[in-house]
Amino acid sequence: MVHIFQFLKSIPWWAYPILFIILVALWDVFIQKKHTIKHNYPVVGHLRYWLESIGPEMRQYFVANNREELPFNRIERGWIYASAKKENNYEGFGTDRDIYAHQHIFIKNAMIGYKKPVGHPNLSDPNFLPCAKVIGAYNNRKKPFRPASIINISAMSFGSLSAAAVEAMNKGVEKSGAYHNTGEGGLSPYHKQGGDVIFHFGTGYFGVRSKDGNFSMEKMKELTVGNPCIKAIEIKLSQGAKPGKGGVLPGAKITKEIAEIRGVEVGKDVLSPSTHKAFSSIEELVDLIEAIAEETGLPVGIKAAIGKTGQWIELADLMKKTGRGPDFIAVDGGEGGTGAAPPSFADHVSLPFVYGFASIYRIFQERGLTERIVFIGSGKLGFPAKAAMAFAMGVDCINVAREAMMSIGCIQAQVCHTNKCPAGIATQSKWLQAGINVPLKSDRLAQYFKTFRKELLEITNASGYEHPCQFNMEDVQVNVDDDYLSSDLRRVYGYQKDQVPFEGMESLLKCPHLGGKKIISV
Repeated sequence: MVHIFQFLKSIPWWAYPILFIILVALWDVFIQKKHTIKHNYPVVGHLRYWLESIGPEMRQYFVANNREELPFNRIERGWIYASAKKENNYEGFGTDRDIYAHQHIFIKNAMIGYKKPVGHPNLSDPNFLPCAKVIGAYNNRKKPFRPASIINISAMSFGSLSAAAVEAMNKGVEKSGAYHNTGEGGLSPYHKQGGDVIFHFGTGYFGVRSKDGNFSMEKMKELTVGNPCIKAIEIKLSQGAKPGKGGVLPGAKITKEIAEIRGVEVGKDVLSPSTHKAFSSIEELVDLIEAIAEETGLPVGIKAAIGKTGQWIELADLMKKTGRGPDFIAVDGGEGGTGAAPPSFADHVSLPFVYGFASIYRIFQERGLTERIVFIGSGKLGFPAKAAMAFAMGVDCINVAREAMMSIGCIQAQVCHTNKCPAGIATQSKWLQAGINVPLKSDRLAQYFKTFRKELLEITNASGYEHPCQFNMEDVQVNVDDDYLSSDLRRVYGYQKDQVPFEGMESLLKCPHLGGKKIISV
């Protein structure tokens, strides 16, 4: 051993790098068989793979311009970050957006805007902005619910997101009066930090799952009775990221905690089928909705990405005929979402929000059903101008997922599916999620929601209205194409939104069904 050390000491320092390069070259040429480039260009070939690995970061920070990136460009991310931190979110010297581009949105302002009278709720709380409708009111549910915020957190599961991220989000919605959708991973302790919750389940029935993998009404009743934070139930039919596709949760990812929450076995792969076992027809779906509402007393709705409309017509006809059906419908745009999906699904399956929502709203409008349904929209709507457009089309609330993630630190690294999220949000790594300061991040999510509501209200008032529910299709104009340059939404999508009953912001404040335990002003 002594001789070995003496020999190593006798080798000059510069020889070690040369020796290392020789060993790498030998490995590349004679041992590894996976990479042709490394075999044909030993040592140097590694540079190609390293540059490829940091390519997204290089383009994001040094190459792409302010409006170029997808899914969210630098201007959009910067507005969310600044809003969440209560920093200056203005921009100077005019817009750098191409205002003649296809689908650019114009909100038509009034000659004289809306002036708040003395004692108006928004004079003391400039971000007070509840939903104009009460979920479950038409169907006389025992526990109707009026969301205290028109912007809320969309379905994101614990397991997909880290415990720290879910906890920060729930504490954030408590501080801002919003609600928190659980996603289909079940109700975790991190969802029970004081915020209103919408319990969401999909084909895996996690949290309300029987031993044979079917839906359990008994578990649903136990869950809702034991957790008064749950204000509504959402049945997922499909989601924007991968509509009509199931999934597998690998056994290696199923910890004891996740197993208890989801009602599955530790270390055993769990299949989420592509379709539901609890129903196989529209009539059976409505039966399930009514059964859950009867047993729990809560409003029940459905979430779906939109494609073919035949079964939606069947649902609307059945609702018209029987007076039964969902209390709310969440329309998820194909441009979502946070769930990992094959590019073939993420890029091509289901319609973007504006096309999907317009087709669904028309179906229910033609049958006189819009007043009884609360319409929830999602799909990159976490910006005031886009939200104004969605309200003009008939939306009553919006859900955001990636925007909420960015408000607590997401940097759009786009590695959510690798368990290596550098911000600690979409990972189960204890080390990575330890970087999330829960109290601070909850404040930032709350501030993002408050800033969003305040700016949306300012746009609303500039347009001559008190509440965004008063927007109609003629208040928003979009660029169409070179031959038909610009037109309002009514002409583009072929309908005029039904007027939402609204008696003033004061009536919303006094509503006995108003959610949100505490709504803190800016």
